[in-house]
Amino acid sequence: MKAARIVKVNEKLEIQQLETPKPRGSQVLVKVQSSGVCHSDIHLWEGYYEGVGGQLLKTTDRGVNYPLTPGHEVAGIVDSLGEQAEGFNNNDKVLVYPWIGEGLCPACRIGEENLCDKPRSLGVYMDGGYAEYVLVPSYKYLVKMSDGMDTDASATLSCSALTAYGAVKNANLKPDDNVVIVGAGGLGLMAIQLAKAVTGARIIAMDLDDKKLEFAKKEGADTTVNSKNEDPVKAIMELTDKMGADAVIDFVNASKTVETDMQFLRRRARVVLVGLFGGELKLSLVTMPTRAYRLIGSYTGTLSDMIELVSLATRGVIKPVVSNRFKLDQATDALTMLKEGKILGRGVINP
Repeated sequence: MKAARIVKVNEKLEIQQLETPKPRGSQVLVKVQSSGVCHSDIHLWEGYYEGVGGQLLKTTDRGVNYPLTPGHEVAGIVDSLGEQAEGFNNNDKVLVYPWIGEGLCPACRIGEENLCDKPRSLGVYMDGGYAEYVLVPSYKYLVKMSDGMDTDASATLSCSALTAYGAVKNANLKPDDNVVIVGAGGLGLMAIQLAKAVTGARIIAMDLDDKKLEFAKKEGADTTVNSKNEDPVKAIMELTDKMGADAVIDFVNASKTVETDMQFLRRRARVVLVGLFGGELKLSLVTMPTRAYRLIGSYTGTLSDMIELVSLATRGVIKPVVSNRFKLDQATDALTMLKEGKILGRGVINP
């Protein structure tokens, strides 16, 4: 089988011919039809995350090994099953849950494998979906899709939509809350759809790009703020009758964006940090208890969350936005375009 692999960080992905895996036990081999291109893939490609004070946190220090086939948003069809795999048949249309844990830690035991102490996520710690086939460790990580579901759009449910859904849940939004969604990229747009569909909150989208903000309006944002062209703090305070935002979901999560977030909060506000841009934040410690702010880190979502998302997508409640499609040999181009902000919705690779 062919796979696009990160052999050396910051170098073009190599198309390699690998032996097609054979599933054993409860494993399932999935023929990849669509693999989403995610910002997390950029960090794997670059080989680092930005930490406190600009310090670079190497992916290899987090347990990532190269060469690596990235790709954790995978939709396709069942090719073959191990002898212990149940509930699926060849040619079943499936979505893969990639946030696999080691199974024994406290998080795994309560169904939160995405927060496992020793994660084994597909496309991060194990070879993923930038390939013609992906070996899934167990049938329990597969969710059946209806024949009518588009695999390109469905692939994004396992990370982009799942991460947005987890963040919206963590924001604990109530009807008539004012929520600011920072970053109108693929995740932000999905969060707008989800918040509109399931919470009844008033949505304010914030970004630096007018085109993205126009897209956010179409996806359900009640109003938008271009933080490049206007004072975001002043704008949010005016939009909220000078009370401030009840919640912020920050899909950028850079020092500058979060410092701004903290300046337009209402008392009791929740700040949900999702993006991996990185940096550091200085807090006024007195205001944290006196104004009862809550800072919440949010990372992807659970398998049950993904099952809920598939149901929402099947019923047309949410519609993932796929704006760019690539072939396997265009994987480097896909990552470059995403890094440069040239993908408005979500990009997918079709092996």
